[in-house]
Amino acid sequence: MAKYDVKDLGLANKGKLRIEWAAQEMPVLKSITDRFKKEKPLKGMRVIACLHVTTETANLMETLKVGGAEISLCASNPLSTQDDVAASLVKNSGISVFAIKGEDTKTYYRHIKDALAIKPQITMDDGADVVSILHKTEKALLKNVIGGTEETTTGVIRLKAMAADGALQYPIIAVNDAYTKHLFDNRYGTGQSTLDGVIRATNRLISGSVVVVAGYGWCGRGVAMRVRGLGARTIVTEIDPLKALEATMDGYEVMPMADAAKIGDIFITATGDINVVSGKSFPLMKDGAIVCNTGHFNVEIDIESLKKLSKAKRTIRDYVEEYTLKSGKRIYLLGEGRLINLAAAEGHPSAVMDMSFANQALSAEYMVKNAKKLQNKVYSVPEKIDKEIARLKLKAMGIKIDALTPEQKNYLESWEMGT
Repeated sequence: MAKYDVKDLGLANKGKLRIEWAAQEMPVLKSITDRFKKEKPLKGMRVIACLHVTTETANLMETLKVGGAEISLCASNPLSTQDDVAASLVKNSGISVFAIKGEDTKTYYRHIKDALAIKPQITMDDGADVVSILHKTEKALLKNVIGGTEETTTGVIRLKAMAADGALQYPIIAVNDAYTKHLFDNRYGTGQSTLDGVIRATNRLISGSVVVVAGYGWCGRGVAMRVRGLGARTIVTEIDPLKALEATMDGYEVMPMADAAKIGDIFITATGDINVVSGKSFPLMKDGAIVCNTGHFNVEIDIESLKKLSKAKRTIRDYVEEYTLKSGKRIYLLGEGRLINLAAAEGHPSAVMDMSFANQALSAEYMVKNAKKLQNKVYSVPEKIDKEIARLKLKAMGIKIDALTPEQKNYLESWEMGT
């Protein structure tokens, strides 16, 4: 029997059906699963996965398991677990899971340590919390680890900083940096699921609202695209002149947060940095302004300053906390400042996670084959894997593309032919 700490095993049958529903939109991962069943490329590998425990993640866990891996799964965010999925993975798949939606911070870190009891050889992170704990408090386990993968922008930033400082003790593949991950998952997945979370939490009309998107990376681009598509006046705030220029050329209003704070109805942070909506911003906001985050950690909104500025707080709807400032203005914080798309909704659609998790599965296979050749640094997903995933996705969608003729290939590889 798998070890576990989940909310209720009685939810397993509901979770199983939802996992099957997600699988219908994950044909690339299915093709990898079919191959893994035959080849067992992960045979004997112990894998800890610290990911959002969703229906899509469940399908990835099944792929790793049929590939021969022993798996221990924990949540990468206290509010992102789908309890019925966690129950199904334990009861129907025999996978160890330590995750409960709404767990406090102490339980969250205890669950990571519970999952680490597997003595992993491969780490699969979304935010680099496992890597961080291994390097800080569980150093004795590092000797077992051959390599790892990282799912999200925030985690890649942390890991590259570790590598630059010479602190990283094993190689990591930055799954987030794959084109078939960030160009699609971050843009289309985050764009749709963020708005899904905001609407589920608030039931507010987006059309005609003033929506401020903080950050114009791939996630910010996706969110801005979707809110404008729903009829919002869309404002972008940025610190990078190139991204600010791009947002301007894409037709968005660009201004500092201090100016945007005065006119925004809904604020969505997508930067990966701290205090993007700071204590200086809240007093400038309209009465009834809504603030939420779609970055990985709940640090982008300065919640401590919001508390200090407030004279009262109450939960007015699920995932909606009303802070009444001393001035009498009300500010609404969604999902405790955590990932709104997973706190109040179901995360990214299966069709886009199909590519992201195909990258995870193939990167784990690559790590098993090549770990001894790699240094203790952060690597991009090999181009061959990226293109193979794109090819499989196109095939599943029934889309065909052209191929270079020998003449065209020769032209691109030569320098003699000019005008």
